[in-house]
Amino acid sequence: MTLARDAGPLRRWLVRYFQRRVRNDAEVEDLVQDVFTRVVARDSADPVVHLGGYLMATAASVLADRARRGAVRQSDRHVPFDPDVHADEDIDAERVLSGREELHAATAALLALPERTRTIFVLRRLEGMRHRDIAAHLGISVSAVEKHMVRAIEHLSVEMEKRHGA
Repeated sequence: MTLARDAGPLRRWLVRYFQRRVRNDAEVEDLVQDVFTRVVARDSADPVVHLGGYLMATAASVLADRARRGAVRQSDRHVPFDPDVHADEDIDAERVLSGREELHAATAALLALPERTRTIFVLRRLEGMRHRDIAAHLGISVSAVEKHMVRAIEHLSVEMEKRHGA
């Protein structure tokens, strides 16, 4: 079996394999390309006896790498740019000033929290860590993390409500 001779059927198999696992057709093409790139860049003098099996293992590895990158970048939280939705707006000075003041107030409220509570809030809300991961990272119980989160959210809510006179 040679890669050049079998590339067509293997490519079709890879496309179907990735289409069942990934919803974005453009990404499917990138994943197929990654598999072929890895096969061609393979650094071994030993011949590949079972190209299909090797390709399947490589495809699984490419998919796992994609999942790891997605988790690190939290790509599931990204929203594609849509010019109709994200159109340019005229931003006036009053809106900029108001936004800046809101940011300063939120920052001050966050800084007023006890250090551990603030750290837990930042790890959860800004870094996207799960409660159990935060607990393991800080050497505390999940229940303690939850209590700190409740305390932080209550504090920030009260402080922002004071600001808006609600």
